Amino acid sequence: MPLRCYLRRDLGATGIEMAGSLTVLGLESSCDDTAAACVRLDGSAPAQILSSCVFGQTSLHADFGGIVPEIAARAHAEKLDICVKQALIEADLTLDDIDAVAVTSGPGLIGGVMSGVMCAKGIAVARGLPLIGVNHLAGHALTPRLTDAVAYPYLMLLVSGGHCQLLLVRGVDHFTRMGGTIDDAPGEAFDKSARLLGLPQPGGPSVEKEAAGGDAERFSFPRPLLDRPDCDMSFSGLKTALLRARDQIVGDKGGLTRQDRADLCAGFQAAVADVLAEKTRRALAAAATMLSAAPLLAVAGGVAANRTIRTGLETVSAEFGVDFVAPPLALCTDNAAMIAYAGAELFKTGHRDDMTLSARPRWPLDRTSPSMLGSGKKGAKA
Repeated sequence: MPLRCYLRRDLGATGIEMAGSLTVLGLESSCDDTAAACVRLDGSAPAQILSSCVFGQTSLHADFGGIVPEIAARAHAEKLDICVKQALIEADLTLDDIDAVAVTSGPGLIGGVMSGVMCAKGIAVARGLPLIGVNHLAGHALTPRLTDAVAYPYLMLLVSGGHCQLLLVRGVDHFTRMGGTIDDAPGEAFDKSARLLGLPQPGGPSVEKEAAGGDAERFSFPRPLLDRPDCDMSFSGLKTALLRARDQIVGDKGGLTRQDRADLCAGFQAAVADVLAEKTRRALAAAATMLSAAPLLAVAGGVAANRTIRTGLETVSAEFGVDFVAPPLALCTDNAAMIAYAGAELFKTGHRDDMTLSARPRWPLDRTSPSMLGSGKKGAKA
């Protein structure tokens, strides 16, 4: 019989103590990756990723130049049960060995998020398991604790296709936004720039590969918002600058050479890296004032795989004399291990959800700061 967890309920509403092990099944379906994973916490020992299964959808969206929400939602519905089964097999577990089910319940493409939430509800009801809804962004933000047992507080640069935020992570549900993008996220800008240059999707890896043979100094691309003292960012204008540079070359030459494209990619990538490095530098300085010392710097999200961007962040951390943590690529991009771990941390605090858990297309981590991207009927965007 597996060693289950139990809760001591004599510690008050905020004092819940876990003994033994806690094994959580996590589900992630917020964008175009269907994922399931099993993660175990055992006392004070480092978290164990028992399995992590991810089914990507790149081939399904390749002909459309981007993610088609309806196609993504249908693919999630078709793959979630298969993914859960595979994750259990890889972990050598059955549902009898699971203590709780954690699922991304937002933010994300609503059809995909709904697919995951409904699957998790079905498992929870059928097996009598606790259900925990997890903010997808919190999963990324807590990944350094999963991979490196990082202590609170720390500064997290969350940089991906849909998000870009500098977060001071103080606890499992305590995030202070230091800054973020006021328009496009870097990953979105990379994808759009790749399309402008005729490169395949996803744009980040394509642009980075092309930039390896380019001259980053040839084009004078702007570094948006560096003239402002805060930690906010903008990448939409940088993408427009790339478009104008491309059109100028095409007008002069009648087309782009391979070297032209490489130079454009290198210049664009360097500009993004410079902005991220400088804004992170400012966020670290602000955090040092708030905490009396600069915290550890961590990065997560798909764009964290970019070597030029990562090198810039390593330089910034060295300037402040703080450690730098970048989880493995498989845990920087969307995955369910981070959701299972975040769910386990929430479980330890006593958090539970019920069958009223709903899918949320918008769900800011910092609920006290004003929205950066505006609000609508469904709440603040970020």
